[in-house]
Formats: sequence, C-alpha cells, structure tokens
Amino acid sequence: MPEGSSSLQQMKQEPLSKAVAMDTYYMFSYYLIQFCGHSWTFTNMIMRFLSFGEDSVADTFYSIGLVMRICQSLSILELLHVFLGIEKDRFFPRLLQITERIIILFVVIASQEEVQGKFVVCLLFFLWSFLDVVRYTYCMLAVIGIHFQGLTQLNYVLWILLYPLSVLAEAFAIYESLPHFETSGTYSIKLPLPFAVPIYFPYILKMYMVTLFGGMCFIVRHLDTEWNAHLRCCNSKAKSS
Repeated sequence: MPEGSSSLQQMKQEPLSKAVAMDTYYMFSYYLIQFCGHSWTFTNMIMRFLSFGEDSVADTFYSIGLVMRICQSLSILELLHVFLGIEKDRFFPRLLQITERIIILFVVIASQEEVQGKFVVCLLFFLWSFLDVVRYTYCMLAVIGIHFQGLTQLNYVLWILLYPLSVLAEAFAIYESLPHFETSGTYSIKLPLPFAVPIYFPYILKMYMVTLFGGMCFIVRHLDTEWNAHLRCCNSKAKSS
C-alpha cells in the first residue's frame, strides 16, 4: 500500500477512535454517578434500619427521597444513550422501565404526603437501589472491557427474580395512593371543550396498574432473552477455545 494511502487511512481512523474514547469516558462517568447515588441510598437505608429499627421506615422518603429523585431523573438520559447508539440496548424495554419509575416516584409518591410514610415506599426504594447498585456496577465495568462471569450472572438473575417483585410493590403503592387521590382530587381535571369532559385521575391509575403487569411480562421476557443469548455466547466461546 502506498505511504500516502496509509497515512490518509490513519487520519480517518483517529477521529473515530477519539469519539469512541469520549463515549467510553462519558458512559463510565454516568454509570459511576448512578452507582454512587444508589450505593448511598442503599447503604443509608440499611444503616438507618440498624440504628432506628422500624421507626426508620416512616421517614425514608424524607431522608433519601431527594437523592432517589435525582438518580431517577438522570436515568432519562439512558433513553438518549440508546437512541444515539452509545448504549447497546433495545429502546422500548428501557422506556418502560424508566417511565414506570418516574410515574410512581414523581406522580404517585411525591404528590401525596400521606403515601410517603408507607412501608411500601421503603420496600420500593430498597429494591430499586439494590437492583441498580448491581446493574450499574456491571455496566461500569463492562464499558471499560472488564467482565466477571459471577457479576454478569448476578445482574441478570437478580433482575429476572426481583424485577417482578418491584412491579408488585409499585402496584401496591398505587393502590395505597388511590384513596388520597380520590379525597384530594389531585390531577383530576375537566377539559375546556364545547362540553365539559372530566378526567378522574384514580381511574387512570387503575388502568395504569393493568399496564404495569403487561409491561412486567414483556421486560422479564426481554431479560430472559438477553440472558439466554449471553449463555449461548459464553458456550460458543468455551467450545472454540
């Protein structure tokens, strides 16, 4: 190959390699921030329970709610990551996961002070933070090319087993909030059309509870498909070696 052609090819490859490096730095930083936030939440909940026992449940939202809201708000960026191809994942399952947390946290829990002291909020925060500590640890190492088979298995198995439990907790949080939405009338409005069309928010929440379980089945099947694909990849590598 002529020397000029070789140097031209190198010049074309340099911007590409720099872009890949920048994506790697950015994704590692993002995963690290999320890992720190959820680790703080998870550790704080455990320490508070060991120190104060059941009394710590009532003010879980007031103690760690701000950090949880920041972490879940940042997770919206993951949709952009998948859309731009920075992160390799299917868009729709990620959209379902993020949307359900945003709705439960900001619409159901944060808007009703009576719900914030319920045990289900503590359970929900515990499951979310535990699952995300494992997931972001796995993602943070994977993006820099470090793979531990045990951590990979733990990530997939925990999500397949505990994700349905978190959805059940989300549905129960909605159920606990229904009487308060019915009493306060929060988010229940009448549309200014030629004839008044009332929108009764508790009915919307009841319909959303049904969609939660449909989305849960879809996401669990997606996780199971990913896990089986990972196992096939590992088996093929083992046979080739």
